Parts: sequence; structure tokens; C-alpha cells
Amino acid sequence: MERSRIAVAGASGLIGSALVRSLRADGHEVVRLVRRASRGTGEVCWDPGGQYVDAAGLIGCDAVVNLAGAGIGDRRWTAAYKREIRDSRVLGTAALAEAVAALPEPPRVFVSGSAMGFYGDTGDRAVDEDAPPGDGFLPSLCVEWEEAAAPAQEAGVRTVFTRTGLVVARGGGAWGRLFPLFRAGLGGRLGDGGQYWSFIALHDEVAAIRFLMDTEGLSGPFNLTAPQPLTNREITAAMARVLRRPALFPVPSPVLRAALGEMAGDVLGSQRVVPKRLLESGFTFAFPGIEDAIRAA
Repeated sequence: MERSRIAVAGASGLIGSALVRSLRADGHEVVRLVRRASRGTGEVCWDPGGQYVDAAGLIGCDAVVNLAGAGIGDRRWTAAYKREIRDSRVLGTAALAEAVAALPEPPRVFVSGSAMGFYGDTGDRAVDEDAPPGDGFLPSLCVEWEEAAAPAQEAGVRTVFTRTGLVVARGGGAWGRLFPLFRAGLGGRLGDGGQYWSFIALHDEVAAIRFLMDTEGLSGPFNLTAPQPLTNREITAAMARVLRRPALFPVPSPVLRAALGEMAGDVLGSQRVVPKRLLESGFTFAFPGIEDAIRAA
């Protein structure tokens, strides 16, 4: 891509901050959406809960990337926090999509975050983008989240949904919690360890988003997961090998359910998600294997 002006919502998050660094390193102008008064041309004020975007700040943007949303695993899933998780994604996406659609010259592409939670618990069955949504809170959230981008699609803006897996990174997400435990020798499988975890290295997550932004003709949902999902037991063993620590402390299912409540169902659930459309589009993973992804983190 030639030097471009790109707006990013969720720019302070794990994926967003890595994406901003990558874009700026290549000379692109990045406009960050912030929830306060903007401090210059590099920021745009927005209020996702209030469905407000200062659309004037998006004028001239070649792409808009929406990665904003309250952390899925940051707190126990009370009714109030589930509502916050939903509203931060659905209302924010709707506001951005409407702002994009109303621009006199809309951007070339709108990249809207989603998650592999769309598919629910798939057990041992591998699923690609053709699979229907599953049942439960996260699948219904993802359906609403993606539907909220309709104004941009209806305005003719190429719209991409990134159904992201578990991001292998040192500084946040699931692995941000796992690394300290394993380094301390306190790591172990979760439940019986037979559930599939579909992972992706942070480097590949950013590269995939940029690939989808840059490649004309690509739209709709894309699974951002490594080609070969592994079980929690296999990933636990890989963590132990790479970090050279024992993995002797499994967390039994009842303990997880007591500690996490409803969210434990998703931690113990199995999601064997494969990136069919991404691979067919010609994307190449730099860190396709779990040990490579862990070392990269």
C-alpha cells in the first residue's frame, strides 16, 4: 500500500497498539480514535457507548479499522459486564459504520473486529468461515457485532470481519496471563486439556489485518487463526518445552467454574477454527506453529 491515512479504533489495545506501530513504521499516517477531546490531527474524538463519532476527523482516510471493545476476560461475566462487552462492540461498530457511510468520500475499506467466538463450542469438528454461528453469549454477540457494520456495507464500502483467535502475545490477552504462570513453574492444562485452542501469533494477526486492508476484492468474514489448531494439552506441553519449566499444575474444571462463572464455559469449550479464506487468498503465516508463536512472543 502507498502511504495512506488510516483511522484505528481500539488503538491502545493489544492488537491495536501493535497495528499502529506497524503502520507508522512503514510511513503511514495513523489517526487514533480517542474517548476525550482530540489533541490535534492525529486523533478523532468518539464515544462508542453514546454512538458519537467526530466524522470530520475521518475525512481523507483510506481505511478505518475498528478493534475497540471491553476485554472479554477482564472481569467476571455479571449481567452488567456482559452488557458493557456487548455495547462497547455493537454500539461502537454501528457508530463508526454510520460515520463511514455518511462521508462524502468513504474509505476504501472498513475492517471490523470480530472473534472466533462466533462459532461457539465446535468440539473436535474443524470449522471455517462457512460454518453457522453457535449458541450462547459470545456467538450471539459476534452476530450482532458483525451486523452492526451494515451501514458501511450498504454504502458500498468494502467491509472485512476479522474473526480473531487467541492471540499469542506477552503483553495481554490469554497468553499475557499464561506466561507469568509458566515462568514461575505453575503452569498446567485447563480442565482435561482436550479442548481445542485456535491461536495466532500477534505478528501474524497484524500482518493479516494489513493484508486484508491492502488486498482489493476481499470482504466478509476471515478467521484469523493459525492453520493447525491444537488442544490445550498440546499447547501446555509446548509452553513447558519453550520456557523450560514444568507444567504440573492442572486447573480442574470445577475450580475454573467457581473462579470464572459463566466465562469458564468458553475457557473449557473447544474451538477448532481454521483460516480457510485467508489461506485461499494467498496469506502466508510467519509463525504457523505454536512453538514458533510462543518464541516470537
